[in-house]
Amino acid sequence: MQRQTTPRRAYGSGSLNAKTLDSGRAVRVASFYDPAGRKVKRTWLRRPPGGRDGLTRTQAEEKLRQERGQTSRVAQTRGDRPTISDVSARYLRAPAKGGKPRKPSTVENVESEVRCHLVPFFCDRPVDRIADLISALEAKGLAPKTIRNVLGTASALFNFAKAPRRRWAAFNPCDGAELPEIPESDEIRFLTFAELDRLVEHARRGMYQEIDRVLYRVAAMTGLRLGELLALRWRDVDWIAGVIRVRRNYVRGRYGTPKSRRSSRAVPMADEVGGVLDRLFQSSAFHGDDDHVFAHLATGQAIPKANVTRRLHKALEDAKLDKTHVFHDLRHTFGTTMAASGVPMRTIQEWMGHKHISTTERYADYAPRATEGEMISAAFAVATG
Repeated sequence: MQRQTTPRRAYGSGSLNAKTLDSGRAVRVASFYDPAGRKVKRTWLRRPPGGRDGLTRTQAEEKLRQERGQTSRVAQTRGDRPTISDVSARYLRAPAKGGKPRKPSTVENVESEVRCHLVPFFCDRPVDRIADLISALEAKGLAPKTIRNVLGTASALFNFAKAPRRRWAAFNPCDGAELPEIPESDEIRFLTFAELDRLVEHARRGMYQEIDRVLYRVAAMTGLRLGELLALRWRDVDWIAGVIRVRRNYVRGRYGTPKSRRSSRAVPMADEVGGVLDRLFQSSAFHGDDDHVFAHLATGQAIPKANVTRRLHKALEDAKLDKTHVFHDLRHTFGTTMAASGVPMRTIQEWMGHKHISTTERYADYAPRATEGEMISAAFAVATG
């Protein structure tokens, strides 16, 4: 059988080829995928030049469109197309990029967002049918950041569903969606040096007071995430090189790799950080290389995050600081301080382990250098002098 070449068609529209069978019969062969991912083939007689029988290419194209539409309607009627719950379950079973299993925290986040927001919205509707999901989420009173997270999960599921080997969805309706803006006041909150000192001074009294004092100071002066600090071992504190090496994370009671590839990093230790860590080492009962820096006093394992958060709220109250501060604000303290000191954004990105430079650049506007006003005054003095 001889095959005649045809122009390349638009992605997702199926294929239509002109062929000559071994018997000499001229045909047009159409193929496409139905919504369940099965390949469908149709063969029609090809009309020869000047003939009356068979289909011209234009007629075959129209026939192909009709067949694709009919197959889609039949599939929806009999329920062949998977729901959002089906897609999310298969998505979580599939390996992540690079063939690695998905992190437990990622699995829990997706399961929660699908269960709480996407399933109630989609119900049993096919996954390529979507109304105004953003409006539905806003009607729930969800914060812009939460809505963005839910839309991110939905987009990942749609991209998974519309892959060529699945074709459960014809497109990703989240592409180009106008996401709610995150208010600037909600983006970054940080502490001043004076506030940090007050927080450290008012660490909650008790068995963990000294640990908390060091934890707050190190968080604000290294920018490490709370999960990275709780997973820190003494082997990760490189006294000779003067850096803290971030190799692990502790999230939802499990140890894992850092948040992203850039999150595995080395962060310089200021002298003050090295000093407080050395004093903590001397007073700790856990000195082994694999022992935790911020160890639970009874087990030597990681301290539960909830315990750290509860004591932080008490310290904020006793220090008469804004009680709405969260531990992550100590990380923001590091970012804004470094930006104010003129450290290049790329360097700050590496130290903080941000995946995208745009995340780091948010810090530039929050704490401008103290000399900038003098620079502007000097420039105008020259211009008018």
